[in-house]
Parts: sequence; C-alpha cells; structure tokens
Amino acid sequence: MPSQPTGVHHIAYACRDIEETTRFYEEVIGFPLVNVVIDSNDDGGFMRHAFFDTGDSTYLAFFDMHGFGEKEGWTPKVSGVNGLPLWVTHIAFRADEARQNAVKTRLEEANLKPLMEIDHGWCHSLYIKDPNGIMIELCRDTPGLTADSKLAHSRLGETVRTEPPAKVILPDQSDRADR
Repeated sequence: MPSQPTGVHHIAYACRDIEETTRFYEEVIGFPLVNVVIDSNDDGGFMRHAFFDTGDSTYLAFFDMHGFGEKEGWTPKVSGVNGLPLWVTHIAFRADEARQNAVKTRLEEANLKPLMEIDHGWCHSLYIKDPNGIMIELCRDTPGLTADSKLAHSRLGETVRTEPPAKVILPDQSDRADR
C-alpha cells in the first residue's frame, strides 16, 4: 500500500442547522458540499456528517446531531462558551486576493458583513462568523510566515510584542444583518 501524504484531511464542528450551514458554505464561502454520511441509532436518533471541499481536497465537516449523544442546551460555538473572545478558536483557509474579494461580494449579496479584515504584515486576513458562531478566516500570505524554529522556541518565554501592531479594518457595524 502506498504511503499517504501527511496534513489535515478534515476538520469537524457541530452545526445547529444543516441547511443554513450548507447554504452559507456553498453560496457565500464557495465550498461545495461533496459528501454526507448518515448514521442512526436504536433510539430513533440520527446524525449527518457533511463534508465541504475547501478547494484542495481538504474538507471542512459538520455534524448535524439529533438524539445521537448530544446534551440538552449544547451549542456549536467554540470560543464564547469557554469565556474566550470569538477570534481565539477559529479556522484559517488559504486564499488569494481574488478569493477574498469574491467572498466579500457574496457576503454583500447575502446582506452579511465580515467581522473584520486585518493586515498582519505577513498576511492579510478576512474574518467571517458562520451561522454556528464559528469564526473562519480567509488568509492570504503577504509574503507569509518566516519559518525559523530556533527563533520560535526562543520566543516561547517572551511577553513583549515582536511585530508591529496589525492594521484592523472593521466594517460599518450599524446595519449588521448577521448579529
């Protein structure tokens, strides 16, 4: 059997509404739904595991749970429920400027706005909250991270800023339809 490449195959989250999640990821973000695996249990419960292609054969997956082990009152949000700001736990997808602009256009057409854009100096990021309260990032390298393991290890104990402050661009918040 040939060896398999390393890297991420898929990342999975829970969703509160599979139809809304599918519309958002297909129509706004541009990730086509490519597979759904369904399982059921003896108690009449079921779950659907939906896979969206991010563009490079890496998948973003969502569990749609109905009586399949979830506890009452659960939430798909991954940061706020732990007392962390929304931006802490997120997933970043590689993008170029054309992809970012296409998503911004589709957001506008859907009467949605990005949370923010940030020029980090080494990358430019477009941040969006999905229907499940999960933050996603479309990240384009400008020029990208500098890989330096020795320097990275030396910084693990530091507490002083190492880079210039990022330039944050916030959309007009007055008419946000995605609150």
